[in-house]
Amino acid sequence: MSLHILSDVVLFLIDQTLMGRRQIDSEPTRWVSLTLLVMGLLSCSLVYMFMSSILRPNEDDTFSLVSELESTEAEENDGGCCRGIDNLELWGAAVKWGSDHKFNSSIECCNACKAMCNVKDGPCLCDSWVFCGNPEVCGSKFGECWLKKQKDPLAPDRQEAGENTIWTSGLIFGKGEGVVKMETQYGTLRIKLLPECAPHSVMYILELLTMRHCVGCQFYRAEGRGQSWNSKGHHLKSATFGPPFALIQGTLEAEGVIFNKIPTEECPIIQRGSVAWIGAGPEFFISLANHEEWKKSYTVFGQVLPEDMEIAEKIATLPTIPDVWNNVNVSVLEKPVSFSVRRFNKVFMKS
Repeated sequence: MSLHILSDVVLFLIDQTLMGRRQIDSEPTRWVSLTLLVMGLLSCSLVYMFMSSILRPNEDDTFSLVSELESTEAEENDGGCCRGIDNLELWGAAVKWGSDHKFNSSIECCNACKAMCNVKDGPCLCDSWVFCGNPEVCGSKFGECWLKKQKDPLAPDRQEAGENTIWTSGLIFGKGEGVVKMETQYGTLRIKLLPECAPHSVMYILELLTMRHCVGCQFYRAEGRGQSWNSKGHHLKSATFGPPFALIQGTLEAEGVIFNKIPTEECPIIQRGSVAWIGAGPEFFISLANHEEWKKSYTVFGQVLPEDMEIAEKIATLPTIPDVWNNVNVSVLEKPVSFSVRRFNKVFMKS
């Protein structure tokens, strides 16, 4: 069994047991089949883990399965993120010409752009990068790293995309840049997007910005911190880990926008204010607490500005109805809270 299949099984089970799933229709036959399939995959997984422990006796056996299956790209970059999107070429004014600026990997190219963005004040000198990393198809262009500046970072200029595109591209948002807002009737949540960690996710959010209305976007589940986490999101000693699970959950599937499943991207430990997908989306959640117990299970694509967390807390206090999703006790909002996704003018983040 491949690591990719094992990863999907583990993440599926975590979604079901920790997060639950909103149930829309009663489909017993489908769920019985799915249950049998998962049981079969789990059996294979146990065999795989047993064999792995024999074949790799020197590995730390306390290292979690989920952590083993994650990409090590961020670790290679000293803990930082530097991801891009394959088969995508971003346009824009060049600040470094690729023909005279070459590297061996996309991470090095990304870091070169980041280095031009480490300024305390003012805009980034580089906010996008384009790299050619396949020697077979790139030919003489192999290693070229083009550093560029977009006219509008929240609406990057795409030159070409598709399987025939030889380039890999990424975005960099500097301090105070790349902030969008979720407008609700209870207030506005400003969210700093993380394109270096979750480029596919961020590209989808940027697509939503082109919509006049985000019809269908809403929060439908709300659970406060209860007696388990303090106001700073720290777990209290000897307290349970839920329910309630300290989150507000919703969907970012908007009418008029085709949603394609988001591939697993950077999955850090969930912190208070983390904005993350459930599985491959479009369901997502905003965490009201630090959830080390969830390990590294969810793609995080944004962070709510600390001063706006009171809005998320307010939504978590709205009237709810108890429900059970896949044997998980949840609290469903009596009235879902609709929101729109809009761009936000530049704001400098607190250090």
